[in-house]
Amino acid sequence: MNIHEYQAKAILREFGAPVAAGAPVFEPGEALSAARSLPGPVWVVKAQIHAGGRGKGKFKEASAGEKGGVRLAKSLEEVDAFAKQMLGATLVTAQTGEAGKQVNRLYIEDGADIAQEFYLSILIDRATSRISFVVSTEGGTDIETVAHETPEKIVTFAVDPATGILPHHGRRVADALGLKGALVKEAVELTQKLYTAFVAKDMELLEINPLIVTKDNRLRCLDAKVSFDDNALYRHPEIVELRDKTEEDEKEIEASKFELAYIALDGTIGCMVNGAGLAMATMDIIKLYGGNPANFLDVGGGASKEKVTAAFKIITADPKVKGILVNIFGGIMRCDVIAEGVVAAVKEVGLKVPLVVRLEGTNVDLGKAILSNSGLDVIAADDLDDAAQKIVEAVRRRG
Repeated sequence: MNIHEYQAKAILREFGAPVAAGAPVFEPGEALSAARSLPGPVWVVKAQIHAGGRGKGKFKEASAGEKGGVRLAKSLEEVDAFAKQMLGATLVTAQTGEAGKQVNRLYIEDGADIAQEFYLSILIDRATSRISFVVSTEGGTDIETVAHETPEKIVTFAVDPATGILPHHGRRVADALGLKGALVKEAVELTQKLYTAFVAKDMELLEINPLIVTKDNRLRCLDAKVSFDDNALYRHPEIVELRDKTEEDEKEIEASKFELAYIALDGTIGCMVNGAGLAMATMDIIKLYGGNPANFLDVGGGASKEKVTAAFKIITADPKVKGILVNIFGGIMRCDVIAEGVVAAVKEVGLKVPLVVRLEGTNVDLGKAILSNSGLDVIAADDLDDAAQKIVEAVRRRG
């Protein structure tokens, strides 16, 4: 689960991390009062969307101006003007795709005198099963670009869960950033606070880009991006309350109600698979044969008939879907349960596109019999390779 920058900074503030004063704005008329509550005389007006690259982004509407989604305002009049231009407009960044995202919230923040910009993030390193830090002197830029062009400027290290965060971790951050004097102590304290917040709130990612040194020689988190482990949200009702459903795909919201792992994509072939690895392989082989997956959908290892029915309905609700591939390898998941769910869903919503089904594993013969006797126009497949070729060809024939 992702949250907005202003929400992330409120959490960091709880743990004592240095962030600037700021206020969220939901209506243009709120911008002036928000700015007046801050010291000034310079303010930053920031679009709040769940995507990076806001500063370099562009609005679709000409009336929104050409200054991107992060703007420096040197007067209250500029704050007011920027807010009116940005709220309700569609911001397109490198991470939103061409469709962009509508800006429904702004964050008015007190300006900062920046002396240096750095990059710092904390994430789960699945290779080591530990919490790891990623630190770079190249703040304010895409870390992916830095990793590709100048990887030597990135320092990474993991924290042993047996010891937790220790002062030497903070000193390593300071050394990587070339900090001296009092800033070393600040780096040690900040590292401890960020790690504590990361663990306490079950975060998956905490990214500060940039982490800055101000001209009065203090560290400050100028930006903050936070995402949380969905599996741990039951422990954090206060985090769940921060969810902004307007930033999410409606199909993904519906899928979350049934605990389905669903991600909408831009293709035309809907996929229903059990197991994340098999789902990735299914999407890959669809691409191999010239098709494009419309979604990632993992129904899980022990899905019920109702869950499968819901999954199928979500796929068919996508107007881009021109064909559907059901690929199930029944271990814990039984093939007959999948078949019953598919039949139930088709009877409820109808079937207007080609459907290819590949079943293998537990109760496979029973599952195939259920589909065969259903009267549905189902294209059977012997294996994944056969299934992928058949669904791509079926979609191609439909034009």
